[in-house]
Amino acid sequence: MEFLVLPGALYFVTLFLLLKLTFSWWVTPIQKYHKLKRCGFGGPTPSFPLGNIQEMKKKNSVNSSLGSSNVTHDIHSTVFPYFSRWQNSHGKVFIYWLGTEPFLYIADPEFLKKMSTEVMAKKWGKPKVFRNDRESMFGKGLVMAEGNEWVRHRHVIAPAFSPLNLKAMRNMMIESTKQMIDRWVTKINSGNSEIDVEDEVIATAGQIIARTSFGMNDENARQVFEKLRALQMILFKTTRYVGVPYGKCFNVKKTLEAKKLGKEIDNLLLSVISTRNKSNKGKDQQDLLGSLMQENHQVDGKKLTTREIIDECKTFFFGGHETTALAISWTLFLLAMHEDWQTQLRDEIREVVGDSELDINVLAGLKKMKWVMNEVLRLYPPAPNVQRQAREDIQVDNLTVPNGTNMWIDVVGMHHDPSLWGNDVNEFRPERFMDDANGGCYHKMGYLPFGFGGRMCVGRNLTFMEYKIVLTLLLSKFSFKLSPSYQHSPSIILSFRPAHGLPLIVQPL
Repeated sequence: MEFLVLPGALYFVTLFLLLKLTFSWWVTPIQKYHKLKRCGFGGPTPSFPLGNIQEMKKKNSVNSSLGSSNVTHDIHSTVFPYFSRWQNSHGKVFIYWLGTEPFLYIADPEFLKKMSTEVMAKKWGKPKVFRNDRESMFGKGLVMAEGNEWVRHRHVIAPAFSPLNLKAMRNMMIESTKQMIDRWVTKINSGNSEIDVEDEVIATAGQIIARTSFGMNDENARQVFEKLRALQMILFKTTRYVGVPYGKCFNVKKTLEAKKLGKEIDNLLLSVISTRNKSNKGKDQQDLLGSLMQENHQVDGKKLTTREIIDECKTFFFGGHETTALAISWTLFLLAMHEDWQTQLRDEIREVVGDSELDINVLAGLKKMKWVMNEVLRLYPPAPNVQRQAREDIQVDNLTVPNGTNMWIDVVGMHHDPSLWGNDVNEFRPERFMDDANGGCYHKMGYLPFGFGGRMCVGRNLTFMEYKIVLTLLLSKFSFKLSPSYQHSPSIILSFRPAHGLPLIVQPL
C-alpha cells in the first residue's frame, strides 16, 4: 500500500511545483504586462521568464576602455547602452523588465516631479527584488527600510550628523588624510610617482568612517572594509539573474559566497557592538554607533534591536565611505585633466584657509571647491540611479503607475541630457554652479546628486565636510596629471567607479 501512495504524492507535488513555476514565470508576469500596457506605458518587449535581461547583457558596440588621450565625459551610452537605445525608441519614460519584475524607467524630471508630489517620503517603497538581492550587504538598514520603520530609523540616525558631532569628526579626518599623504610622499621619494588615487582614497575614507562613526580600531575596520568590497564585487560584477524567479539557483556558488561574507561582516560588527556595550562610555559616545545604541532613542516605544543596529552599521560603513571617496577620486581625475582649476582651487585655499584650522566655518568659504564638487557629482554621480516602488496607484496626467510598480530613476541620464543642460552638457564647467545651486539646469528635478525628497541622503553634510578637508590637504601638497596608463572606463558596480582604477602622476608642489 505504501508503494501505491508514494507515487501519487509525488505526482501531486510535481504538479503543484509545475503550476507554481508556470504562474511565476509566465502567467503572472504576462498579466502584469498587459495591465501596464492598458495604463499607457510602452517599452521594449519582454521575453519571459528573463524579461529584457538578455538584451541588457549585450555588449556595447562602443569601446569604453579608451586611452587617456581620448577621454570623453559623454558616458551615458557607454555605462547604460540599453537605456540609451530604449530612450531613442520609447522616450524618457517606459517599462522594461528584470525577469518577471516590471520597472518604470524615468529620465524625465517633469514626470518625476509630478509623481513625487503625490507621494509622501515614507510611502515610497524599495523594490522587493533589490531588498532580497542585497540583503547580505544592507540587511534592513535605512536604505532598504520602508514606511514607519524608515521614519523610526531616520529619527534615530539623523542626530549623529548634527553640526556638533561633525565638528568632533574633523580631527580624525585630518589625521587619516595626513597618514595617506605620508604614504604618498614615501612612494614618490622612492622614485614612483604614479599612484592609484581611487584605491588610496577609498581605503582612507573607509578608515575615516570606521573611526568617526563606529570608533573601530584599524584592524577591525580593515576586515569589514575588505569583506564589504569583496561582497560588492560578488553582487555587482558577476552575471546574475535579478528578478528571475529562483534566479539565485543559477549561480549557487556566488549566492553562498555572498551569504557567507554577509555573516562574517555581521559577526565582526557584533563584536564591536558588544565591546562598546561593555565599556563604561559605550552608549554615551557621540558617534553614529552611540546614537544607534542609546536606549532613550525610541520612536513609537521601540528602540533599535541588535540586528537593526548591525544592518545600519553595514549600510553606513559602505555608503558613508563609498560616496565621498568616489566624489574625491573623480574630482582628482577631472582636476588632472584641467590643471587651470587646480591652480584656482589652490589660490582659493591660500586665500580662505591660510594658516587657519580646517573648521566648518572656514570650509564654508571654499566657494569654488563647492562648484567643482557639484560639477563632479553631475558628470560622475557616485549614486548613478535611484530606485523606488509604488505603494499605491499614482496618477500622472493620463497615465496610472499601478501599486507595486518598481521605478528606476536614471540619474546619469538626466545629468547628461543636453535638453536639460545645454550643448556643453558633457564639458567640465564648474562655473555653471557659480550663481545657481542647480547648475543652470532647466528643471530643478534634473540634478539629483543625493536623491530627492524626504529620502535624500542623510549623511550628505558629512560628505561635504570630508570632501573639502581631504581635497584641501591634497591640493596643498601635490599637483596631479593623468597617467599614460589610465584607461577611461567608468562602470556601474553598485556605485559609479573607474573599472581599471585611477592612476595619476602625483608630484609634490
